[in-house]
Amino acid sequence: MTSSPRAGLDPRVEVRKTYKLYVGGAFPRSESGRSYPVSTPDGRFLANAAQASRKDARDAVVAARKAFAGWSGATAYNRGQVLYRVAEVLEGRRAQFAAELADAGTGSPGAAESEVDAAIDRWVWYAGWADKVAAVLGAVNPVAGPYFDFSVPEPTGVVAVLAPPESALLGLVSVLAPVVATGNTCVVVASQRRPLPAVTLAEVLATSDVPGGVVNVLTGVTTELAPWLAAHRDVNALDLTGADPAQGVELERAAAETLKRVLPAPAGEPDWTADPGIRRLAAFLEIKTVWHPLGT
Repeated sequence: MTSSPRAGLDPRVEVRKTYKLYVGGAFPRSESGRSYPVSTPDGRFLANAAQASRKDARDAVVAARKAFAGWSGATAYNRGQVLYRVAEVLEGRRAQFAAELADAGTGSPGAAESEVDAAIDRWVWYAGWADKVAAVLGAVNPVAGPYFDFSVPEPTGVVAVLAPPESALLGLVSVLAPVVATGNTCVVVASQRRPLPAVTLAEVLATSDVPGGVVNVLTGVTTELAPWLAAHRDVNALDLTGADPAQGVELERAAAETLKRVLPAPAGEPDWTADPGIRRLAAFLEIKTVWHPLGT
């Protein structure tokens, strides 16, 4: 009998992966062609991640703006159902997420699995709020006159999100899900040191029912990308959760010059396992007041 052609040889060489960006529902390379290595804390190579440029950030904003009308115009119930589907697909890749978190050094394999489960539960929680937040934040206001007066929450628009640098999945889900659940579209800058869970989440979004452009994921140097997004005139709001503290004032100043809503960076590392409340749901909603005559 002829032996296998691989008999006696060393195990196969693992493919060295180079991941791409996620923009407009597609996976383009960085226009600059740059990438950077992602390694475990002990130096073991994991993959190359695309290093996004200013042009990539602009393309992501264009994609988010293009998707905004359709996503914000969908019914809240429909958005919730789409986000439930994301949780289903995310759960189907539970083992991959757990392996990536363990490689990132966020804890033991058991702790990584627990974080994945918490991230899935957090996504489901925000999906459930999609068609309820208007009832909580909206109101029918008493007025002195023959009118109805309604306060109605509406999405702000395109939101730039700087993801937490340490909590690469649960923290990422905690800042991303409330933005899209309330009808906004977004550009997310993933954790620079731990980008792989964000890349895998982008693959989940691409294979679920989320329209292209609703979520755009950039990997690269956060301090390089953040000023361009903060100053971009077609970005309506900025979440500074993952901002470099030394850059915070500069980013807030750039955002103020373009009249953005800003969610400041928290003091210290947040406890992402705590009850999130509805603060992040309200952060990027505008309250519109509507008057209507009685009897018409």
